[in-house]
Amino acid sequence: MKALEGRVAFVTGCGSQGPGWGNGKAIAVTFARHGARVYGVDRDRAAAEETRRIVAAEGGEMLVGTGDVTERAAVEALVADCVAQLGRIDVLVNNVGLSLPGDPATMTEEVWDSQIDVNLKSAFLCCKAVLPLMEKQGKGAVVSVASTAAIRYTGKPQAGYAAAKAGLVQFSRVVAVDYARRGVRLNCVLPGLMNTPLVEKLATQFASSETGLDRDAFYERRHAQVPMGHMGEAWDVAEAALFLASDAAKYITGTEILVDGGLCAAVRA
Repeated sequence: MKALEGRVAFVTGCGSQGPGWGNGKAIAVTFARHGARVYGVDRDRAAAEETRRIVAAEGGEMLVGTGDVTERAAVEALVADCVAQLGRIDVLVNNVGLSLPGDPATMTEEVWDSQIDVNLKSAFLCCKAVLPLMEKQGKGAVVSVASTAAIRYTGKPQAGYAAAKAGLVQFSRVVAVDYARRGVRLNCVLPGLMNTPLVEKLATQFASSETGLDRDAFYERRHAQVPMGHMGEAWDVAEAALFLASDAAKYITGTEILVDGGLCAAVRA
């Protein structure tokens, strides 16, 4: 039997920000391959539809909803649509995220607020809508994609992102304890330096202006930072999320899995 056979997974950020595989896209496809019926959410309908087409081509089932999960009304509507079409939600994956540079002196209040909204408030709103459903079912799993920036300084000024992801980790721990006797588990995946379309976008936009490096040097530096000698892939994040969502992790709650190639263990920027 497949790990998520017969379960419904609500996955936010299921599209990708460019050609290739982002974390949410890989998670949606991986979950579908393991038997889940996936309800994928993204602000970019075209990106979400691309993921859906891949799932469908492999014989899986995926529905798509479009909306901004930093808005309560949008989240409630998306969750209601998922339940109306698929009957339940067994797994919630909080995957949306965005890192913008800046320290308190240089970051605008608007950027700070957006970092909290995208990286933390979105998970709160999704949990607010989904947890009562899981409690009624007597079982559920929430997997939130945080970051090694939540627990380490990763070599660049991103105060808002780091604070929000740290908040996501602690939010998950506290709620996990509250819901432990209700059959609902909450855990986080903490990716390190990953090679995703978002990184390609950042390399193009910020490499020269922020680091003085060209694109190739930007990538080489990221690879060199990792003890394993290379960045990870979205599939590494997806496999960790699959484990935490499945019954293989039925006695695991309120904790985190590092997916970072040893980066945090090395304790270096």
